[in-house]
Amino acid sequence: MWTALCLTPPGSTAPAPPPTEEAVHTLATWALQFTPRVAVVESAVVMELSHSLRLFGGQRALEERIQEEAPLLGVQGLAWSSNSLAALALARGVPVRPPATASVSERPLSEQLDALPLHTLSATQPHQALLARLGCSTLGHLRALPRSGLRRRVDKTLVLALDQVYGLQPETHTWQTLPDTFQARLELMARVEMAPALLFGAHRLLLALCAWLSARHEGVTTYRLRWAHDSFRSRDAGPGGELVLRTAAPTRQIEHLSRLLAEHLAHVRLAAPVDHLELSALEVEPLADSSVSLWPEPGRPGESLGLVMERLAARLGSERVLRPEPQADHRLEWMTHWHAVTEQPTRLPAQTWGADLPQPCFVLPEPLKLPMQGPHPVYHGALRFLTGPHRVEGGWWDRVSSATGEEDNRHVSRDYWVALSEQAGVLWVFQERRPAAPAWYLHGIFA
Repeated sequence: MWTALCLTPPGSTAPAPPPTEEAVHTLATWALQFTPRVAVVESAVVMELSHSLRLFGGQRALEERIQEEAPLLGVQGLAWSSNSLAALALARGVPVRPPATASVSERPLSEQLDALPLHTLSATQPHQALLARLGCSTLGHLRALPRSGLRRRVDKTLVLALDQVYGLQPETHTWQTLPDTFQARLELMARVEMAPALLFGAHRLLLALCAWLSARHEGVTTYRLRWAHDSFRSRDAGPGGELVLRTAAPTRQIEHLSRLLAEHLAHVRLAAPVDHLELSALEVEPLADSSVSLWPEPGRPGESLGLVMERLAARLGSERVLRPEPQADHRLEWMTHWHAVTEQPTRLPAQTWGADLPQPCFVLPEPLKLPMQGPHPVYHGALRFLTGPHRVEGGWWDRVSSATGEEDNRHVSRDYWVALSEQAGVLWVFQERRPAAPAWYLHGIFA
């Protein structure tokens, strides 16, 4: 899932002045707190968030946070899509007042893009006159043109960009890296004559500072705000002024940093109107994040994990709170034994059984017999074997009484394979070698 953040107003065909380099850099630094896959594309910032959804509480929570904070950094167009160019085109084409925000739509991507005007795809700009004569006003009109004729009349950049925006060709990006030091500048929209009013612009810089600290897992102890007087100042006013602020402990809470800055700005008197701000982090220290684990961690105040387990077992019943215990067994079904958490676990010597074999993250309660397509097993399509066979054989000594009173021998003789399904992913399958007609089974799924 890609997100595009535009600093120019969406829905306007008139060319808007490009955002300053400082504004784009500040926005990219803020975006790096969510994902390392952040890139600058045509004076806009795009970021890929598929692997960050769970970390930030799911897609809806992450969307709400970005839509709440991004306008504070000057973002006027925001959209989501399956690729970066499509998200950028959608952010440019939303005809509403800023900030223009759009969540992931349930409509097919092609339908959303076909209705967008041509200016939302930058590669069309050099060919606006030609496309206008051909009667093209939307991306849908452009896509409907014969491809062979379009290639003869325009350069390959437009054809490639058209395929990329519709997801038919892969994209390449140069990822932004987190700077070792933080320094951000902001040009104010109007001259400010009262020092407390500087807080409005400084809050945008503080938001980027906290994002930089969050990405580095650090907190600031000393930061500096500088301001520059405009060019019409008197000679006695000087070039500007600054405030150096220190916190009692490392922090990256924007409320605390803003409140501290507001207290100091209340005692400042500006010698001339201000048109530029600059924020720098002078001293930072590592800041341990609070635990988001379900269970208490060692070394932290509070009850130990053992005491919590005992209380759960007392409330829910010992048969409902189980602890896994590894067994010296190669057979996957009996490699782990679950017993009550209140029972004393068996202290087995260190073993390496199965350490050289790939092990799936998820094991089916019962192996699932797979249908055959000729001599090959299938599961959501044909399977492609990656590694194997890994032979597991044993259990002739393992006899249990069945429901009918007869003894059941749990001897297994299997050849395991790591297989790839185009739809189901990486699977752990085996072929039963004991029966006269060997069958294939699905036993586990790799994460």
